[in-house]
Order: sequence, then structure tokens, then C-alpha cells
Amino acid sequence: MKTLSSEWLAQLPINNIQTVTPVSGGDINEAYEIVTKKDQRYFLKVQPGRGQAFFAHEIEGLNLIGAVARVPQIITSGTIETDGFLLLNWLDIGTGDQLALGKMVAEVHQQHEKRFGLDHDFQLGRFPKNNQWQTSWATFFANQRLQPLADLAQQKGRWNSNLTAALALIIKQMQQYEAEHEITPSLLHGDLWSGNALFNAAHQPVLIDPDVYYGDREFDLGVTTVFGGFTDAFYQGYQQVYPFRPGIEARLIWYRFYYVLMHVVLFGESYEPFLDQICASVLQ
Repeated sequence: MKTLSSEWLAQLPINNIQTVTPVSGGDINEAYEIVTKKDQRYFLKVQPGRGQAFFAHEIEGLNLIGAVARVPQIITSGTIETDGFLLLNWLDIGTGDQLALGKMVAEVHQQHEKRFGLDHDFQLGRFPKNNQWQTSWATFFANQRLQPLADLAQQKGRWNSNLTAALALIIKQMQQYEAEHEITPSLLHGDLWSGNALFNAAHQPVLIDPDVYYGDREFDLGVTTVFGGFTDAFYQGYQQVYPFRPGIEARLIWYRFYYVLMHVVLFGESYEPFLDQICASVLQ
């Protein structure tokens, strides 16, 4: 982890810094708790050598989601030396009501667009995202999410014939479903696992680390089913605000396939048995 020098820290818009403590901040950024002499606390993300542009997509996501849901407060962002940084208010983590969390996610999904995608790509992450606008969700998801990820898996030698068959079947099923049903482009969190859906000290739900674009809301819901952490109350709360479309369970597996494949590509072979299970379910 980068050692933040006193000269580096002096360029932050914070006075009287007392302590800087490394904390867990995910797999991509370095993260720190900053405490001032006046006991003000901040969460600092740093991306060494990548500049301010690295955080532009996250900032847009926090602003879009923050219009209707609770997110961390953005203090500022910028570049120090060559390092990008994002300064947020500190969140004390607590417990809360998953029913309220489900309602809040449903409110996010009720923010709609006319097309699928976003007005910019995000090319600086570990998996570059092409967000070019599309009028077809099946086209967007197949060409701008599934196939690029499959190509990366093949390059890393983490691909097999069963995955080829499952991928082709998922794309076919998506195309058939879309031909018969209208899919509304919803604002998506984009990485809605339980680690990105927290509760603050006041027991209120908070969404963090978004990777936003407009897509099928069932994508976010599929991601919630991969690693657990969301209770029945979450889905009940969601449905009170924005009821599921009939037959949702048969479609969530498309998004589980994508999300676990992404973990295989980014984090290695330990996720392959999980992907094999999903693949078998797709092909049965």
C-alpha cells in the first residue's frame, strides 16, 4: 500500500490531520481513514498513478443514485502528484432493516432511461466497460458485457466447451424473452453484492461503490443472489415498491453466470467450481 507522505497529505483540502490509517477498501483502490484534531473523520480512496479521471465514473454513480437513495457524501476528488483520490464522509457501520434496503434499491430502479447503456464508457477498471447506448437489452448485454468477458476468460485459459454452450443458450434465451416482453432501462447499481449495501450507525441503508449504467433491473437482483447477505425481507421490501416481473427466477441465472464469470476472470480459478454449477443449471 502506498505510504502517504506529509507533503502528499498537505495537498488535501483538510486541515489539522491527526491520523491516517489504512482500511479495507475493496480490491481496486487503496483506502484510508483520516481523523483530524477536531475529530472529523473521512474516508479516502487513492488510485496510485491513475489520476482524477479514475474516479469520475464512481462520482457520477454516487450522484445519480444519490438523487433518490442514501450514498456516501462526496467531499472532493482530484489528483495529487499522479495519484487520483476521492474523499468521502466517514460511515460508521451498523445494522438495519433489510425491508428498507429493498425499498431503497427499488427506488433506484424506478429511475428510467429510453435506452440501455450510459453516456460514457469506463475503461480504467480491471474489466473495461463499453456502455454505448443500445435500444435492445439483449444486444447490449451480449455484446458489451458477456462476450468481452468470455474473450478475457479465453485469453486467461479459463474457458471450456460447456461455458461456450451456456453462453450461447443465455444469449438465445435473452433474445427470445426480449422479443416477447418489454424491458425498461433502469438505473443500475451495477455491483450490488452485500458488501456494497450497508447500514449506517443510524440503522439506515446506504449504497456504496456503484458501477452505474441503465439496464434490466433484474441484473442487480441477480447479483444479490450470488454470494448471499440479502434476506427475504429485502425482496419483500423491493416488491412493495416495484414488483418483480413474472418468471424472474428463470432469468436471474443469466446474471449469476455473468457475475461469477467476472470473478473467475478477475480473481482466479477458485471461483470455477461455482461457475461450473451455474453452467450446469443453465444447460440442464
